[in-house]
Amino acid sequence: PVPSISWKRSDGNSLTKKIKHNTTNGILEIPDVQQEDEGFYECIAGNIRGRNIARGQLFVYALPEWDKKIQNAFLSLYDSLFWECKAKGKPSPSYSWLKNGQPLTSEERIQIENGTLIIPVLNMSDSGLYQCVAENKYDTIYANAELRVIAAAPDFSKNPVKKISVVQVGGEVTIGCKPSASPRAVISWRKGSELLRQNKR
Repeated sequence: PVPSISWKRSDGNSLTKKIKHNTTNGILEIPDVQQEDEGFYECIAGNIRGRNIARGQLFVYALPEWDKKIQNAFLSLYDSLFWECKAKGKPSPSYSWLKNGQPLTSEERIQIENGTLIIPVLNMSDSGLYQCVAENKYDTIYANAELRVIAAAPDFSKNPVKKISVVQVGGEVTIGCKPSASPRAVISWRKGSELLRQNKR
């Protein structure tokens, strides 16, 4: 006679409430598949003459998806760069890096480890378009960011030094010196031709 059919999980876990199974046509339906649905399943068919079991394994995979992307960076010459990207997926994604479309690898100046890229001391040649690549066997995704290394001589146009400061005898005066410069400028003071050094006054 036509067998009756039942389903169970071989690993001992019970079937979740969302699972639908039709005992007449032998169909098991799992809506909204999640990671916990992965595992071994058994279809048990039986009638008065005996019973038989068919086993199958369900694998659940996930395309890579960004948790953390790299962002554009505009840094001074000799600054350090730290970039990190993170992606989730199943199997876990592996990472690689590109600069201007070419593969980037660890070297004396550049440190690459999985989703991190570190350049401790930037030079002008580091400027460019970078990509962090995350991939598993189901897909590859890219995160793009521009690195611009800026070098500029000291410039007082945005913050000029005051031409004249008036102060009474015995008072205190402050003269600001804040040029824009990249890398940061080394500042010294002179009074006429005399180099000023810090003292009690």
